[in-house]
Amino acid sequence: MLVTGASRGLGAEIARRLGADGWPVAVNYLPDPEGAERVVADILAAGGTAAAFRADVTDETAVANLIPAVRDVLGPVRVLIPNATGPQPVRAALDLTWQDHLDQLLFFVKSPTLLMRAAVPDMSRLGGGRIIHVGSDLPERAEPGMSAYSAAKSAQLSLTRTWARELGPLGITVNLVAPGWIPVERHAGIPADQIEGYRRDVPLGRMGTPAEVADVVAFLASDGSRFITGERIAVNGGHTLT
Repeated sequence: MLVTGASRGLGAEIARRLGADGWPVAVNYLPDPEGAERVVADILAAGGTAAAFRADVTDETAVANLIPAVRDVLGPVRVLIPNATGPQPVRAALDLTWQDHLDQLLFFVKSPTLLMRAAVPDMSRLGGGRIIHVGSDLPERAEPGMSAYSAAKSAQLSLTRTWARELGPLGITVNLVAPGWIPVERHAGIPADQIEGYRRDVPLGRMGTPAEVADVVAFLASDGSRFITGERIAVNGGHTLT
């Protein structure tokens, strides 16, 4: 199993949960080796199997080298979780540039595509596998200033649905988990009144936790999800109910 961007945030929690479920976990990172090693240490301490792998998953050569490296240490990648992300700046529509779009597509279209192409041959040879995208509910919320991010996340959902059709005959399911606003390290410093304003609009009356996202990913990685593909599952306490 490979979780990209797993040295902190949602990726770290997903990696820990899947390690607890008995999966050998490849913890991918780029700028944060200390964080990746902490996640690996947590998995090992809990009796699991894990190793850290540094790679820029937006780079074609790096991805082509990453999958064999994981295979050599932990075995073939049977479950692929493209989670890595970059900066998510707020840009008003009239300030938006093409580069703003490219910066988001790099993580949510290019990287998943490179990873899928590198991992699918092993999945196919072994009779199947799982691809689980980590998306967002922002496209539904139409948050001002986030159009580049939302457009790229919408594209990621389109990849999910189309790949589900194309890869299904190989025994590979493709699904997307769409978290709402789940506070993690990157949200440090967000004013409390902003968080409270969001919370008031959540039907369940509270903010979600990284563990609750990891629970859904773990289900989609399990045999219990074997007849589910092409789906988007929102994990947001009903925040986008209409």
